[in-house]
Amino acid sequence: MSTSEPGPTADGENRAGETPTTVATPDADETEVTTTESGTELERTIGLTGGISIGVGTMIGAGIFVFPGLAAGRAGPAAAASFGIGAIIALLVALPASELATAMPRSGGGYYFISRALGALPGAIVGISIWLGLVFATAFYLVGFGNYAAAVLAEAGVAVGGIPIVVPLGLLFGAFLTALNLFGTERAAALQNYVVGLLLTILVLFLGYGGLDALGVFGRASAPETFAPFGPLPVFTTAALVFTSYLGFAQIATVAGDIKRPGRNLPLAMVASVVIVGVLYVATIFVATSAFGSAALASFGETAIVEVARDFTGTAGAIAILLAGLLATVSSANASILSTSRAVFAVSKDAILPSVAARMNLKYGTPHVALSMAGGPVLVLVALGQVEVLAEVASFLHLVMYGLMCVALIAMRRNEPEWYDPDFRVPAYRLVAGLGAFASGGLILFMQPASQIIGIAIMLASAGWYKYYAADVQLKGVL
Repeated sequence: MSTSEPGPTADGENRAGETPTTVATPDADETEVTTTESGTELERTIGLTGGISIGVGTMIGAGIFVFPGLAAGRAGPAAAASFGIGAIIALLVALPASELATAMPRSGGGYYFISRALGALPGAIVGISIWLGLVFATAFYLVGFGNYAAAVLAEAGVAVGGIPIVVPLGLLFGAFLTALNLFGTERAAALQNYVVGLLLTILVLFLGYGGLDALGVFGRASAPETFAPFGPLPVFTTAALVFTSYLGFAQIATVAGDIKRPGRNLPLAMVASVVIVGVLYVATIFVATSAFGSAALASFGETAIVEVARDFTGTAGAIAILLAGLLATVSSANASILSTSRAVFAVSKDAILPSVAARMNLKYGTPHVALSMAGGPVLVLVALGQVEVLAEVASFLHLVMYGLMCVALIAMRRNEPEWYDPDFRVPAYRLVAGLGAFASGGLILFMQPASQIIGIAIMLASAGWYKYYAADVQLKGVL
């Protein structure tokens, strides 16, 4: 692979030789680094397992522990189809993203790809939008954490005297995770691996028991319910809501600058994470709607899956799922904060945000300013606590990026610059990328108006920022 890639300029043209180059050691197990002309940028410390953990850990949290009650209330048992639609769209985008990531394994993911393929303005809109989109997603996960933490306290008999504790708990843990990521990517990745391993163990046991129970193996066959009691339209509107559950695979690309052997590990991690969580989501909705009717699940809200576990195995099952819910929301929030900081870091390297955001903490080798720009806005949104709006705005901004990534792949294949040498190439790329772009844009149409308005406003503000700040700064840098 060539060691030089184009960088965006203020007029949308590309210039070569100003972006990071990768220096890999001969031994894949040794530490790899991403370097710039001025020195070391980021250490490559995350392997294949860590990459899958980031993807799975981010996606598992919302899809299983926050959405089942909300989704069943909207679409009934057909919520399983909603998750299936989300998985198909995610795979259609994961394949183009994998090719782009192996050609440009840099921090920033979708921003980096789009800015190099489509120019500076689309890249700036996506870069700033995805920073804020990840902020919305992280806030959503932390609100879920607060709900589960409060439920754990209630299950343990800890009385709080009617004091609202969901938001304070989310704020407290958001600050803790931001600090953890400041002290080193390896520490955050190690936490992610342990959390996801334990989480998957609990989920496999829960879904295995629940599946057998739903099939009547334990002597209690479930009463059938109309698959789509509210018709086909809610299946698609619910898919738009729950698509937040599939944001994790793109976050793997966002931390590509930290991934060892990116040509092999990036595509494997992205595709594997989507497949794993897609299967788990569909199984979870099947089990949940078999245990309770859709109306009952909806009444349980964000902790519906806890009541399903309680129905199966009593208090022990409820406690196990509560702990799993805590682990899931922790892993989602942790991976999102890491990815948000890398998105900010990449955007600032191209002067779209002030260069101070690219400063590195020399002791820990982490972008401490970018981390504060990730964690700070998250805490503000956590304080609002609007679960569905947070989820859909995050989905809106990611879907825009996904659609443009598919367009970026087509543009790269058409132009084939000398430095574009991916280790993975998408078969039938025009069909796959075209369907991915169409599906990403189409899903946005099924979102509630408030989420669409907020998402569009963020994109317009991003374009305005580029025009009145970043373009001028980049032009001065060129001159």
